[in-house]
Amino acid sequence: MEKILITGNGPLRGEVSIAGAKNAALPIIAASLLTNEPLQVSNIPAVRDISTALKLLELLGCQVERNDTELAIDSSQVHSVRAPYELVKTMRGSILLLGPLLARFGEADVSLPGGCAIGSRPVNEHIAGLEAMGAEVNIEAGYIKAAARRLRGAHFAFDVPSVTATENLMMAASLAEGTTVLENCAMEPEVGDLAKLLAAMGAGIEGAGTSTITIEGSERLNGTSHRVPPDRIETGTFLVAAAATRGDVRVVNTEPDFLHHVLGKLEQAGARLQIGPDWIHLDTDGKRCQAVNIHTAPYPAFPTDMQAQFMALNALSEGSATVVENIFENRFMHVAELQRMGADIELQGHTAIVRGRERLQGAPVMATDLRASASLVIAGLAADGDTTVDRVYHLDRGYANIDSKLAELGAVIRRI
Repeated sequence: MEKILITGNGPLRGEVSIAGAKNAALPIIAASLLTNEPLQVSNIPAVRDISTALKLLELLGCQVERNDTELAIDSSQVHSVRAPYELVKTMRGSILLLGPLLARFGEADVSLPGGCAIGSRPVNEHIAGLEAMGAEVNIEAGYIKAAARRLRGAHFAFDVPSVTATENLMMAASLAEGTTVLENCAMEPEVGDLAKLLAAMGAGIEGAGTSTITIEGSERLNGTSHRVPPDRIETGTFLVAAAATRGDVRVVNTEPDFLHHVLGKLEQAGARLQIGPDWIHLDTDGKRCQAVNIHTAPYPAFPTDMQAQFMALNALSEGSATVVENIFENRFMHVAELQRMGADIELQGHTAIVRGRERLQGAPVMATDLRASASLVIAGLAADGDTTVDRVYHLDRGYANIDSKLAELGAVIRRI
């Protein structure tokens, strides 16, 4: 099993280019099932979850051609509606196949998903929404089995805003008969990006990016071309790594508008930011950051996917701060690993009290989920001595070539 070995080596410096967003690419890939015409997608990130999603499509009968960051999907010859556990168990986003398969083929047989063990992420919102649209849904032997002659428009309100549930019902409603109104929707940029794709395919969609989305269903959707937007979490991760190492890094091919809360917290920590239309320059002037309080909440508030990275930054900052996790109940598993490196962190329920230290100590640590693995890499970059991060397959699920990108910024990092 691969590990990453990091030797603390001072500030990160230079320029890094951001890949396409995994969390935007996955629903786009799933949406290819809504049409029998080819879908062309560019700026695809080279991450493991994308490879898993494409294997799933091929298993269903799709023709997939991939050339670096370019992707062509032809779903005209789909011969199966079953997404098996063997592939689904590694990736939460596989639930996104449920709505498109059901809407186009009248049935779907999708294994209950896996992914990071960061807490309960039930599928009840997906099921309740599809049932409101006329589907019959049962869970049998670990599979979601859904059937409907044709979905019909409905009025449905989410109990809590869920990104994947919002996306799933948007896709299903695009081929439903009549109008669907979804309330209390997730407002993440990835939802708005999927709406752009569905509109280009011929669906009528209004309100994406707000809490209420209206979808006018269509008899059929057409193929189109689409570019995946930049990854806001990868952007934030590199900026935090620069801040934690007291560095000077310019991030390019990104979208600053997706990161207002994260950028605000970095400025509050003392980093100096310059922002352009598609770039962000962070400079710490060689100074140690100040600890900042974090409260995670649905977009546009502070993202839970950046909590672990800021935990590592706070562990190296001046002063103390609290980190409150309001989204996932198990998303503090990186705390024990950071403590192995000397971090002073006290857990009180869903709140972590972090007291910053001048330096951390390199140690063997284990990644427990995707974003936890990023926090351990950041800590290793700013620690004395060597840090070995085990289970880096978590890291590869969501970051494209992060080790080589960090090496280009001056990090001493390699796979072993």
